[in-house]
Amino acid sequence: MRNYLITGLFLLTFLNTYAQDWRSLFNGKNLDGWETHGGKAIFDIEDGVIVGKAVLNSQNTFLCTKERFSDFILEFDVFLPNNLNSGVQFRSNIKANDRVYGYQCEIDPDGSRAWTGGIYDEANRGWLYPLSRNEKTRSAFQLGRWVPIRIECLGNDIRTFVNGTHASWLIDDLTREGLIGLQVHSIRKGQEGFQVKWRNIRILTEDIEKYRHPIDPAVPQISYLKNELTAWEKAKGFRLLWDGKTSDGWRGAKLDGFPESGWTIEDGVLTVEATDGGESTGPGDIVTTKNYSNFELELEFMFTEGANSGIKYFVDPTLNKGAGSAIGCEFQILDDKRHPDAKMGVMGNRTLGSLYDLIAKKAPSRGRLRGAGMWQKARIVSRDGKVEHWLNNEKVVEYDRYSQMFEALVNYSKYQKWENFGRWPEGLILLQDHGNEVSFRSIKIREF
Repeated sequence: MRNYLITGLFLLTFLNTYAQDWRSLFNGKNLDGWETHGGKAIFDIEDGVIVGKAVLNSQNTFLCTKERFSDFILEFDVFLPNNLNSGVQFRSNIKANDRVYGYQCEIDPDGSRAWTGGIYDEANRGWLYPLSRNEKTRSAFQLGRWVPIRIECLGNDIRTFVNGTHASWLIDDLTREGLIGLQVHSIRKGQEGFQVKWRNIRILTEDIEKYRHPIDPAVPQISYLKNELTAWEKAKGFRLLWDGKTSDGWRGAKLDGFPESGWTIEDGVLTVEATDGGESTGPGDIVTTKNYSNFELELEFMFTEGANSGIKYFVDPTLNKGAGSAIGCEFQILDDKRHPDAKMGVMGNRTLGSLYDLIAKKAPSRGRLRGAGMWQKARIVSRDGKVEHWLNNEKVVEYDRYSQMFEALVNYSKYQKWENFGRWPEGLILLQDHGNEVSFRSIKIREF
């Protein structure tokens, strides 16, 4: 009996201490400490709950804290009685035109996507952690019910939890401090009067590590650190395929060494310079010095206006020693809006993210594609013949390179003359020179 009493007292003391560390951000009576930015949506208080009401002809509206926060754990309950997209900003800031921008924990009632708990960079980079990388969490949010959500920020480590389920795990060092904001999204006709409600908004700003939730080992980490591996990536077997400083591990596709000019390395960015827009008519493609078969490749790329390039894999540079690029499967890099190649080929199979000239990409979520001058993520996974293309963490292509369908596609493409194209057991990885300026960084790989 004595042991039970001691245990109970210890637990009560711990819970009391834990409760005292939290601070409420909403007093349940008024909006002291909060201010509205952006659009014209209405924020009211009803029965101790903040109610956001959408209005027509308004941009996204945000009820923001006046106080700024850096490292914290934020908890709140959200209630959506209708399909109004929403979100909670954190570490966010305000532009001169009163536009709120920065990290957002998405609240997404759209059953076809259901990315509540994903992380979106509002009015900036777009999706950073879509739940296409963590499908099992998509069912954690429930429309028409109060749902608890938790956001943890400690340094560059950001995690979200929906209804107790680990949703996202982002590593990003762009913003370390900012506002917290409740979003009422812009609406279309027919959504007048749609609402979103919040309650129990509280924050913890001390001893963050002590109170963090356990990580779900099935949740992948997505990192945006430049040319740097996280401890999680190292544990999973990733290594940098380019060190961010030298040409080690790379050579010209038709050279014994690295091109003497035309490819530059500056501030952790590898760039092929613009020439005449031709295929490998400038400094030429570069390839790895090692072959790969089963692998996961991830990198960031940025193209200039009207640019064309590509990331090739299963490359055999001995097949084409004349003019043009080395031969291999290609993750297309293209400015779809400006380059004529986007309208060539068959049904869009030469657009950004597609398996060039063979398989058109699936349209990313709500058509969100980043354009020229923006860093984008490419991810290629090859395992036992199954290949996937991921663009900005959404899967846009998948195929089996040993299937009859793939063989048929090759037989009706420009690759038909290359025997056993795409089915070689291994090959080099290539970054393409297509005569336009394109940059690369954070190139990492792991082998299976």
